[in-house]
Amino acid sequence: MENKTVRQFKKGSLEMVLLCLIAQRETYGYELLTTLNDKAGSVLGWAREGTVYPILYRLQEQGLLKTRMAPSPANGGMKKYYSLTPQGEEALGQLTSFWEDFSRCVDGFVQEYKEASR
Repeated sequence: MENKTVRQFKKGSLEMVLLCLIAQRETYGYELLTTLNDKAGSVLGWAREGTVYPILYRLQEQGLLKTRMAPSPANGGMKKYYSLTPQGEEALGQLTSFWEDFSRCVDGFVQEYKEASR
């Protein structure tokens, strides 16, 4: 069973992960879900439509993402493709910089705990 703290960690990191994926190349929602599940589903397990799409809509409303509609190569149906705006690129740079500092700091505490527990 997953506790509230673990859920908050996962939820808090999803926005940055989505921006990282979209920064690599223009993509659509289902492809994002598939990539998340393939790369991190066993650890993160949060790639669900009800979680991902509201974040994508919010990021678009904040001006961090832009969208375009284009036919799917597979079946010709229309898909909404996401890409970063210049503001999105700037926000991602700030988030990744903070994440590097944050994770280094937290990892230091974790390592101290592990060493003290030996």
